[in-house]
Amino acid sequence: MKLVRKNIEKDNAGQVTLVPEEPEDMWHTYNLVQVGDSLRASTIRKVQTESSTGSVGSNRVRTTLTLCVEAIDFDSQACQLRVKGTNIQENEYVKMGAYHTIELEPNRQFTLAKKQWDSVVLERIEQACDPAWSADVAAVVMQEGLAHICLVTPSMTLTRAKVEVNIPRKRKGNCSQHDRALERFYEQVVQAIQRHIHFDVVKCILVASPGFVREQFCDYMFQQAVKTDNKLLLENRSKFLQVHASSGHKYSLKEALCDPTVASRLSDTKAAGEVKALDDFYKMLQHEPDRAFYGLKQVEKANEAMAIDTLLVSDELFRHQDVATRSRYVRLVDSVKENAGTVRIFSSLHVSGEQLSQLTGVAAILRFPVPELSDQEDDSSSEED
Repeated sequence: MKLVRKNIEKDNAGQVTLVPEEPEDMWHTYNLVQVGDSLRASTIRKVQTESSTGSVGSNRVRTTLTLCVEAIDFDSQACQLRVKGTNIQENEYVKMGAYHTIELEPNRQFTLAKKQWDSVVLERIEQACDPAWSADVAAVVMQEGLAHICLVTPSMTLTRAKVEVNIPRKRKGNCSQHDRALERFYEQVVQAIQRHIHFDVVKCILVASPGFVREQFCDYMFQQAVKTDNKLLLENRSKFLQVHASSGHKYSLKEALCDPTVASRLSDTKAAGEVKALDDFYKMLQHEPDRAFYGLKQVEKANEAMAIDTLLVSDELFRHQDVATRSRYVRLVDSVKENAGTVRIFSSLHVSGEQLSQLTGVAAILRFPVPELSDQEDDSSSEED
């Protein structure tokens, strides 16, 4: 993401002009734009024209509109963002108050104005404009006959390809059908890796599977690379890292990212940090439940006691339609930071973010046990009885 201009007043009202440069920037934009904001961007409008003879025709014209945002739609697989709203600035083609939908695209500038820029949104702009926040991990999660090729970016897990091949069972005395199908499956996975993974950007490619599937696949891939003199694969051989996963489905990626060898290799990536924080929370919940809270009310009470060491919060909560609810989460984040706590904002498109959403989307690891909070809840529930 490229920041062209930033003009924010002391009362936190103002506008920023940005240019999304890659597909992931559209996800950042989705998290920046909220209902009630004003968005100015170039768009195409179908306009009716009447000739001197009275015949009516229509043609498409490119114009710049400023909309008051009413609805936002994001397609995570295509990385496309559509913003619907009413026109709030005079235009020769579009009346004031008329509805229009702007499709924001990479490499096309837009200006976003808000009455209140909060700290979470401003931090996201900083992250989006920092070149270090780029997709630097790829993963092949596989089992016999099924493979998912994923890109693990700081903000989301993108499934780039799914390979499915029916593998017949081995038969006594005849394994040829099974072996041929397996070879065909491996070949399709190799082609998908070369098509979807940019080796000049990616630091590490995880190959995760149950059993010996990953070893057999990697042996096949590099034997074929030697035979065909595939320099792309041979030069990047050191980037491939084999790890265990329970299946070839996307959700097994979390297990692969939790592996200690992977964590050390990916220590500088945000994705690994999120997975570790969630793993630490689950361990704390199991062994010291008085130091692991989830749910907004519980976490807010722990924050009042200045007990929060690490706050885990889903970015989904900052897209809440109700301004008061959204502000409540922003205040919580700001307060934890003021009290020297660590805040980790999880992407709802990451496997770790999906898991956090199942825990209400907000959780906290505490510096010290706060048993009285759970006692208060027990007391209030007994009073209700």
